[in-house]
This record gives sequence, structure tokens and C-alpha cells, in this order.
Amino acid sequence: MFFFYDWTMLIVLPALILALYAQAKVSGTFNRFSKVYARSGLTAAQAADAILSQNGITDVRIERVRGNLTDHYDPRDRVLRLSDSVYDSTSIAALGVAAHEAGHAVQHAQGYVPLEVRSVFAPIASIGSNAAIPLFLLGLIFSWEPLVTVGLVCFSFAVVFSLITLPVEFNASSRAVAALSGYGYLSQEETAGAKKVLSAAALTYVASALTAILQLVRLFVLAGRSNRD
Repeated sequence: MFFFYDWTMLIVLPALILALYAQAKVSGTFNRFSKVYARSGLTAAQAADAILSQNGITDVRIERVRGNLTDHYDPRDRVLRLSDSVYDSTSIAALGVAAHEAGHAVQHAQGYVPLEVRSVFAPIASIGSNAAIPLFLLGLIFSWEPLVTVGLVCFSFAVVFSLITLPVEFNASSRAVAALSGYGYLSQEETAGAKKVLSAAALTYVASALTAILQLVRLFVLAGRSNRD
């Protein structure tokens, strides 16, 4: 139990606070602009489809998915999924989210290198993330340093993945803002609102990356302390 409740939790505390703030910021900003409707009258699904068409992408389906802000682009099945609160909404918030996911589809179609690197690294990071803590704890319990080291390396994969994710998400948001404004789907004032929604969402990825980094620092501290004991 010491692993979860010792003083080293203070190392991760700033990231946890940022994560809570980011989630509140996303929720509040999305709710605020989900009540502001685009003068164009386009639904989020229509805007996403238009952005795909403008970029010559005709093989990506747009589907509705259950949940709130569960929107995502699946590069394996080439499907852009929009949540119930986004799909047929004409709000500035919904168009911003849909355009962001369309941005990922455009990245995929154009071979955007950070996205390709993330896609290749994703399964490695997933395995590493799931195995890291159990291996690390077993290494501490049995005082077996090689196993502790393997746990640290595995968790490092998750840290690298979170860092690779940042440029992918920032670029998708930049593409979204440019498309919404450049194609005339939102006015300049409306685009500013969509940008606020996307900026709030980007903060969650920053918080996730910071959490992973500080957690890795914490694991190193615990490993060093174990070696001294």
C-alpha cells in the first residue's frame, strides 16, 4: 500500500490538479459553446463530411457513436465517429469537435508523420503501460533490480506515446480551425469560439503527458529509495 500513499505522490500532485482543471475546462467550454449555433446551419456530421470532401477523401465513413465526447477517428477501419451530443448538432462546439476529428482523417490520408509514428507505437505503449506497474511492484517486493528496470522501461513507452500524441492533437486542431474558417463554415467570431473548445481539449492531452512524466519520475524515486534500503 505504500506505493500509493507515500510522500512521493506529491510528485504527481501538480499533474493531477492540472488534469482535474483540464476536465472541468473542457466540460465548461463545450457546454458553453454547445448553446451557440452556427449561422451556416451545418450539422457537425455535414461539416466533417465537407472537410473530407474538400481534401479529396471519399473512403472515410462518418458514424454516430454513443456517449458524450466519445468522438474519434479510427484509422484502421477508416471511420470517423461522432458522439450523440455532436453528430447532428449545429453548435459551434460540435462543429469544432467534428472538424478536429476530420483533421485526423486528413492527417492519415496525407501521411502525417507524427500520426504514423503514434499508430506504430500505440500497441507497444499499450503493452508497456499495462505491464509496467505489476513488473515494477514485483521487482520492489522481491528486491530484484532487473525486474524494476523492466518496469521502468515499460512505463517509459507510455510516456513517449503521450509525448508523440501532443503534436498529433495540436495539428488536428490547427487543421480544424483553418478548415472551419477557410471554407466558410464558421464566421471569424464563431471560429474563435470553436478554437476555445479545441484549446480546452488540448489541455487534457498536456495534463496526460505531464502526469505520465511525473509518474515516471516518481517510479525512479521509489526505485532509488528501494536500492538504498
